[in-house]
Amino acid sequence: MSVEVLDGATIVSFVEDKEAFNGLIHHRFSNLDTNHDGFLSYPEMLKEFQSLRFDHDANGAVDLEEFRKETKQMMLAMANGLGFLPVQMVLEEDSFLKKAVEREAMKMDA
Repeated sequence: MSVEVLDGATIVSFVEDKEAFNGLIHHRFSNLDTNHDGFLSYPEMLKEFQSLRFDHDANGAVDLEEFRKETKQMMLAMANGLGFLPVQMVLEEDSFLKKAVEREAMKMDA
């Protein structure tokens, strides 16, 4: 874990960068898809998403597009809630928010 400063603009910028966002989504989806069938079953998602409903077509599995869409909506909702004033947060190393902060730092260093 690390303590980072971020704001809504950092999250929005990350979500709107299709290459960075889709790369992370694909990586996270692949890690959750333990049987590598291209779908997330409820048991595969249970640990990380116990209280969320990602399966929009109610077929009993979450495909990559459902996962991407729901994650994007969640991140934009967080950005909206944060607003554009910087806040300091403790972030898990492999979290979506940590990846957004890292991407923003790389842009500033370039």
